[in-house]
Amino acid sequence: MLNILRRIVQKVNAAKTLQVALEIIVQEVRVAMKTEVCSVFLFDDDENSYTLMASEGLNQSAIGMKLLRSEGLVGQVGLREEPINLEDAASHPKYRYLKESGEERFHAFLGVPIIHHRAILGVLVVQQQEVRFFDETEESFLITISAQLAGIIAHAEASGSLSRQETGSATKDTRFTGVAGAPGVAIGEAVVISPPAYLRSVPDRDADDIDVELQHLDRALKAVRKDMRETSNKLAPSLPREEMALFDVYLSMLDDSAIGAEVRAVIREGQWAQGALRQVIEEHVKNFEMMEDVYLRERAVDVRDLGRRVLAYLQEQDKRDVVYPDNSVLLSEELTPAMLGEIPRDKLVGLVSVKGSGNSHVAILARAMGVPTVMGAVDLPFTRLNAREVIIDGNLGRVYPLPSPELRGYYQEVVDQEKQFVAGLDVLRDKPCITKDQTRVSLWVNTGLMTDVARSLDRGAEGVGLYRTEVHFMIRERFPSESEQQKIYREQLQAFAPNPVTMRTLDIGGDKALSYFPIQEDNPFLGWRGIRVTLDHPEIFLVQVRAMLKASEGLNNLRIMLPMVSNVAEVEEALHLIHRAHGEVVSEGFDVKLPPIGVMIEVPAAIYLVKEFARRVDFLSVGSNDLTQYLLAVDRNNPRVAELYHSFHPAVLAALQSIVRDCKAEGAAISICGEMAGDPAAAILLLAMGYEVLSMNATNLPKIKWALRNVSTRWAKGLLDEVMTMDDAYVIQSCIELAMRKAGLSKVMVGTRAGAK
Repeated sequence: MLNILRRIVQKVNAAKTLQVALEIIVQEVRVAMKTEVCSVFLFDDDENSYTLMASEGLNQSAIGMKLLRSEGLVGQVGLREEPINLEDAASHPKYRYLKESGEERFHAFLGVPIIHHRAILGVLVVQQQEVRFFDETEESFLITISAQLAGIIAHAEASGSLSRQETGSATKDTRFTGVAGAPGVAIGEAVVISPPAYLRSVPDRDADDIDVELQHLDRALKAVRKDMRETSNKLAPSLPREEMALFDVYLSMLDDSAIGAEVRAVIREGQWAQGALRQVIEEHVKNFEMMEDVYLRERAVDVRDLGRRVLAYLQEQDKRDVVYPDNSVLLSEELTPAMLGEIPRDKLVGLVSVKGSGNSHVAILARAMGVPTVMGAVDLPFTRLNAREVIIDGNLGRVYPLPSPELRGYYQEVVDQEKQFVAGLDVLRDKPCITKDQTRVSLWVNTGLMTDVARSLDRGAEGVGLYRTEVHFMIRERFPSESEQQKIYREQLQAFAPNPVTMRTLDIGGDKALSYFPIQEDNPFLGWRGIRVTLDHPEIFLVQVRAMLKASEGLNNLRIMLPMVSNVAEVEEALHLIHRAHGEVVSEGFDVKLPPIGVMIEVPAAIYLVKEFARRVDFLSVGSNDLTQYLLAVDRNNPRVAELYHSFHPAVLAALQSIVRDCKAEGAAISICGEMAGDPAAAILLLAMGYEVLSMNATNLPKIKWALRNVSTRWAKGLLDEVMTMDDAYVIQSCIELAMRKAGLSKVMVGTRAGAK
C-alpha cells in the first residue's frame, strides 16, 4: 500500500496542471483498487456545486456535469464530511443519476471527502457493477489517498487560479496564507530573489537576449565539465573503477545530446538560462524519483547536484545590476538579511518568504524597518510572480498575487487611510498616554537592533520593555565577547537614558538558532531554550550579565529580565549568578548598582507561580506571544493552525487577568510585551485589566497612544466585563470591534485585523 501510495503521490506531484493531476488520480486509483470506476468531483464554493472533473469508467461525455452541494450521494459525502459505502447506490434515497454517465450499470459505491484545512475540496468516488460493500481495507486505502492528495489538489487549484488570473479569465482573487511577520499593507511589484546555487527558488523570467543566454549556458556547462574532469583525476588513485565510471555518466548527461540540449530548447522558447535549467533539472529529478529501483531513484540527488553546479556558474556570469522598481516587494523561498541589504530602503515596500517564522531574523528586521511582511507562505508559487503586482497583508499574513481592480482598490484605500492617519499622530509624540479619566499608561518599545532606536524615539517611546539580546548573537558566526557585548548594550542604554531599558538575557532555542551553537531537538519549543540554556552554561550567562552591568555604569537605567522561567529554582539560581556577576564587576572598579531584576511570564506553569516570583524579583513581564502559544498548544508560526492561535481566546484573557491580580496583591510591577500590547483592541482590554506598562513594536506605538487617550478606563472595564462572559475568541473580537466603532475608534482599526477583508 505504501509503495502504491508513494507512486501515485509522486506522479500527481509531477503533473503540469490540475486537470492532468486529476486524470492521474482516477487512473492510478482505479488500477490500485482493481475497481471499475474511479471519479473525482471538485467543489466550487462560488457556485455551491460539485463538478465531475475526471473519471475512468464512466462515459467521458459526463465530464463537466454538475451537482448542487446537497445533491446526490456525492453531495451527501461532502455534507457529512465522512465516507459513504453502499452495496447498491441506486436504492439510496439520495441517489441522483447522472445522465449520459452510464453509471446505471454500477451498484457498489464508495465516496470519501477530500478535505484541506477543514474546507471541502471535493469527493473521490469508486464504483463497481457487483452488488457488495467495499471492505475495510479498500475504504481505508481510499481515505488515505484522499488525505494525501488534499494538499496537492489545494495547491494545484491555487496555482490554476493564478494561471487564470495571468490570462485575465479569473473569476475571483487568489489568496495565499502565511504567518504575519511585520504589520501593515503593501502594494507593489514582485522581485523574486534566489539564494546562490539553489535551483528550486530560481524564478521564471523572459530572456532579454536569447543568444546571450545560450552563451551563458555554454560557458557554464564548459566550466562544470572542467571541474568534474579535475575532480575525477584527483580521485582516480583512491576510487574503484566502477565508482569512477559515474563521472563519465555525469559528464555525458551534460552533453549537447542530453540535458544541455534540453536546456537550450527551453531557452529558445524565450526563457532565461537559469529558469530553463531549473525546468529541465526538476523534470529529470521527478522522473528519477518515480522509478521503482532504489538505486536509480537515488540518482535524483546526483542530477540535482549537477543542476546546482551549472546554476552556480550561471549566477556568477549574471552579475548585472538588478533594477529595482520603486515599489519592490521582495519574494524568496527563504529571505536572508543579506538580501535585504541589496535593495535601497526607499524602494522596498514589502517582503514575502515561503519559509521562516514570525520570529526569524528577517521578520525582526522587517518590524524594525516598518516593512509589511508575510512569512511561511508555503503554498505560494513564487517563481512565477517575478515582475507581477502583488498585495501583502502583513496584519493577517496574506498574499494576493495579480489582484483584481476591486481588491486593489480596497487595499489602496487601506494604505492611503493608514498613511493619512499615521501622519496626523506626530503631534502626540511628546504627550503622555492618559485616558479620558486620567489613568496613566506607560508605552515602551521592543527593540533588538540600533535601527530600532531612532524609530522608537521618533514615536515617543518612554522606555524599552524588551531588548532582544539574542539578535546580536544570531547575526554573528561566534559568541560575542564581553567587551563586544558591553559596547552594544552601552549604545542602547545611552540612546534611551534616563528611561529604563529592559534587557532580556540570551533567549535561544525554539525557532531562534545560532549557527555556531546548534540545538537539535524533536520538539524545540518544549525543549532546551531560554533560561534553561544559559543556566546550563553559566559561562555564557555570567559574561552577558557582566557586560550589561558594565555598560550601565553612570546611567543606572538597566533592568535585567529572565526568559522562559517555569519554576522558582530557576529564578533563585539566576539571581545567585547575577549577584555573583555584580560582585565581580564591582571588584574590578566599576561603580554599578544592582539593577531591577524581573522574570517573563510566558509558560502556563508561571501563571500559578506569579506570587512566588513577585516575592523574589522586582518586576514581572508577560510575554503574550509565547504565553498564548503554550496555553493553546498552537505553534504560532505554523500557517496550518494559524486560525487556532487567537489572543482573545477566553483562556488567554482569564490567564492575563489572573497574572495582574496576583502581581498587584504582592505589590509587584507588571508589564506586558508582545503582539497584544501593539493591538489597539487588545490594549483596551489590558488597560481594563490593570496593566500599566505596554511594550510593543515602535510602529504601533502612536496608534495605541491615540486609542487609549480617546477612551476612559471605566468604559474599557465595562467592555472587559462584557467579553469575559463570552466563550468564543471570534465573538469576543467582533464584540470589541463593534464597541470601538461605536466609540469612534474605527481609525485605529484601519490596517488591523478589523480593517482586513
